[in-house]
Amino acid sequence: MPRAGQTIVEFNPVFFDNIMQSAGVERLTEESAQKVLTIAKSTAPVDTGDYREGLHISRRQSRYRRVLRIEGDDAKTLLIESKTGNLARALKAARK
Repeated sequence: MPRAGQTIVEFNPVFFDNIMQSAGVERLTEESAQKVLTIAKSTAPVDTGDYREGLHISRRQSRYRRVLRIEGDDAKTLLIESKTGNLARALKAARK
């Protein structure tokens, strides 16, 4: 058994870059985002329905991976989120 400090591990960053941009990882990310969006829409407070209908998935390619976010287009989105925390609760519920 090697002593502390005697083991050196070198990671291949190109390998991990390829994995993070693979079709399988993108599919899992898309499925997770869709699950959060579904929960957020089902638990959204409804007055006029604009907030709920304004929720959508936003996609962006970063340096190492594809990033998906749940965003809202309604003018009251920040106000509703500050009072209800709907998206934060939907994210927590999706992990279960």
